Amino acid sequence: MKHCIDIACKEMAAFFSSAVAFIFPGVFLAVTFFTFFWVETFFGRNIADVRPLFEWMPVLMIFLSAAITMRMWSEERRSGTLEFLLTSPASPSHFVLGKFLACLCLVTVALALTLPLPVTVSFMGPLDWGPVWGGYLAALFLAAAYIAIGLFVSARSENQIVSLMITTLICGLFYALGSDTLTGLFGNEASETLKLVGSGSRFESITRGVIDIRDLYFYVCLVGVFLSLNIFELERLRWAGNVTNGRHRQWVMLIALLVANFLAANLWMAPVGQARVDITKGNIYSISDTTRSYLAQLHEPLLIRGYFSAKTHPLLAPLVPQLRDVLKEYAMAGKGRVRVEFIDPIEEPELEEEAGQKYGIKPVSFQFASKYQSSVVNSYFDILIKYGDEFETLGFRDLIEVKSRSESDLSVDLRNPEYDITRAVKKVLYAYQGAGNLFDNISNPITFKGYISADERLPKQLVTFKNELNGLLEGLNKKSDGKLRTEIKDPDEGGGFLAKKIESEYGFRPMAVSLFSQNTFWFYMVLEGDGRIVQVSLPENLDKESLERGIQAALKRFSKGFLKTIAMHAPPPPGYGMPGDGRSFSWLKDGLGSEHTVIPTDLKNGRVPEETDLLLLAAPEQLDKKQLFAVDQFLMRGGTVVMATSPYSANLLGGLTAAKKDSGLKEWLTYNGINIDEKLVLDPRNTSFPVPVERRVAGFIVKETRMVEYPYFVDIRNDGMDRESGLTAGIDQVTLSWASPIIIDPDKNRERRVIRLLNSSEGAWTSNSINIQPDFRTHGRLGFPVGDQTGRKLLAVMLEGRFTSYFEDKPFPLMEEEQPEKDKESRGTKKAEKEKIPVIDRLIDRSPESARIVLFASNNFLSDSVLEIVSGVMGTLYLNPVNLVKNSIDWSLEDRGLLSIRGRTHFSRTLYPMNYSAQVFWEYLNYGLATLGLLIVWVIRRWMTKRTKRHYGAILNTKGV
Repeated sequence: MKHCIDIACKEMAAFFSSAVAFIFPGVFLAVTFFTFFWVETFFGRNIADVRPLFEWMPVLMIFLSAAITMRMWSEERRSGTLEFLLTSPASPSHFVLGKFLACLCLVTVALALTLPLPVTVSFMGPLDWGPVWGGYLAALFLAAAYIAIGLFVSARSENQIVSLMITTLICGLFYALGSDTLTGLFGNEASETLKLVGSGSRFESITRGVIDIRDLYFYVCLVGVFLSLNIFELERLRWAGNVTNGRHRQWVMLIALLVANFLAANLWMAPVGQARVDITKGNIYSISDTTRSYLAQLHEPLLIRGYFSAKTHPLLAPLVPQLRDVLKEYAMAGKGRVRVEFIDPIEEPELEEEAGQKYGIKPVSFQFASKYQSSVVNSYFDILIKYGDEFETLGFRDLIEVKSRSESDLSVDLRNPEYDITRAVKKVLYAYQGAGNLFDNISNPITFKGYISADERLPKQLVTFKNELNGLLEGLNKKSDGKLRTEIKDPDEGGGFLAKKIESEYGFRPMAVSLFSQNTFWFYMVLEGDGRIVQVSLPENLDKESLERGIQAALKRFSKGFLKTIAMHAPPPPGYGMPGDGRSFSWLKDGLGSEHTVIPTDLKNGRVPEETDLLLLAAPEQLDKKQLFAVDQFLMRGGTVVMATSPYSANLLGGLTAAKKDSGLKEWLTYNGINIDEKLVLDPRNTSFPVPVERRVAGFIVKETRMVEYPYFVDIRNDGMDRESGLTAGIDQVTLSWASPIIIDPDKNRERRVIRLLNSSEGAWTSNSINIQPDFRTHGRLGFPVGDQTGRKLLAVMLEGRFTSYFEDKPFPLMEEEQPEKDKESRGTKKAEKEKIPVIDRLIDRSPESARIVLFASNNFLSDSVLEIVSGVMGTLYLNPVNLVKNSIDWSLEDRGLLSIRGRTHFSRTLYPMNYSAQVFWEYLNYGLATLGLLIVWVIRRWMTKRTKRHYGAILNTKGV
């Protein structure tokens, strides 16, 4: 081994003694940096990764390796020193390994000079170092394979140029075998086989951040095969002119066995899928414990079937093998409970007919144009998840993320396949379980406590209702297998001690039928278990069906096997044929509907639907007393209210205008210790916005739309997010549009938990102007005057704890007002019908500790219009605000499984905001650091030259001769 190292040092010294040592690495660095910043438009991508560096590495490494190895043996043959080397005491294998190590060290030096790129990128954004180290490891193994090929070719050629050309051709062939251009001409199976022997496709797998032993061994196999052939070639030259003998045949057999074993090991290792390491931050390419927990709940086989056409869009074709690998991991994690299938519907007409008729899976027409032709292909790119009679389908729109750099330059990647697939698994699992026994997924006993007065004190309708309640509880007790216990007590018994207790603990107080009635009674219901208390509301119509839905909804709060119900209140959408004004929230509804049951509610009857688990208010407008009462009492029952509201709302119709907006929540929020300042927040760290501007050209005013910095689009990054609670998991950036500052009353929230979710940057200021159109001519780059008081502004907050009802000392808003005598006759039958169901004064004036308010101080950041605008600015589907609300819901409902998977997403690592000057600075800083590295290499070459000449001379001399 000492001889190998000495030979390697000699070769490196010889290499660095010439100008070629700096020409090749210099050209390599120049091309690398040019492709990184200009060809791949790093700053235009706006993603904090170094993928452009490694995307071109397989191609650039071909030329670098060929240039380094072309002279290694060809020069020896041309100068006549090869015979001298072959007759020296050192064996040919020492020379082969020594030259191999020397070339590998030279490539390592060239790669080390590119390290300033990931280091500077880490300062420009949240860089995941796992794929970076994986990329460099893959580059070293790839270079080793190319070097081995180059050395073998050089040993067979006396001309360096011929050696360079043949090495480039062979390495290029290995790269082309797995390229998308070639594999796109074949079906899925053939293309996957080609990718197994393609050096570039193996390289791409490692640079994702997943080190698979099969990929690494592929390069080791190439190294072993071509180094063996290199040694054999040198031995063959030593035999030149001699008669073939047994030793020659032994060499042939030995090399043949080595090559055969190197190749056969690839086939042997192909089925081994567990020998891999995910080095990405958060292990985003590995099945999480959350997914395994959902799969462990399966009692019947789960079918996951992939519908992938052999012919599909070129941008989708590379994603098919990745999805296959992910689905195979589900099969392994399921331990026999998950069956995974892959089919091409076009080749199996019966399954294609079933997919279309039963599951609604249809082929999609993709039109694409290449250099040679334009064509349309109908293909499948769908996944079916089926459990029992329940099923969910995922199409290509559900699975991919598209990043647009220009109209003709698109990049497509899988968004977060585990999250999308596990979400579908959870939905079919919970839907299937929801059709079964309600108590199967409730582990601990639950107690139903009814605080109900005696029959003689109850109104006639409630006496009948009480009997229906007893019958319903009796049936539930039989189904519960002992998990449900029932306690019904009269609070007025025992001197009213129980009445005082529940009034202090739960905030319950006596009910009344009319506003001035002196006859009061009790009729409250709660479920207790697992240290939690869930209140069951009294149905408006006092019917058995509504009561059953309410109790079941409360029981589901103790179970992890059912879909949760979100009641969503939003302003009515524009009428038919009317343009949108920012009040449409279809993106939000669709996003929530993929994981929960979403029901609309207008709250006008003063009640939240009985089955509601969480109440969501999206840009509410002028809530009246009844609607506000519904919100208040839902909070008093221990519920969570998530709201997006602000004193201002922007209108994008016919220009850019803002107006004050009354949500009806101001006094209620102030009562609960939250004040929204009647101002708008502007931030120098912001997201660009397409703003119509006017400019004067030759006396004419020209109107145009420009992408400009827009301070009202507050760009919130990691330093402005709360990371401890988990509410912002998986979200590295969120844009809050036209937001207002939140002020928390410390006295009222002293005993509550306060989480400051989102904050602006330290340079933010506020303005009470409704002029949101920028004026760059007057105010410069930002378009608005900068305020005097700058600092961080609170834009989203979560409060948890005990709240007191806003209506505690106010008239009961649902109570029917007394009508004048002259109106009573006119009401006739309608009044008699209403008297059958009395309006009961039932007010809960204190909430349990589990009550929560989550407030986002913006009316527009969840609207379709704003999400579409930001998506256009970022060149990709922008759903971070929707995901933030999803996080809040999952966190509040204590269903945080998918929350942890959503936090594993890797596509949202955007660069920190910077202007053009900063971009130029970072780019030229990289150029300077690379040049400095080359100068350092030049300085140390002399030391290496003097040191290695002595060692290499000792190897070639025998006994001092």
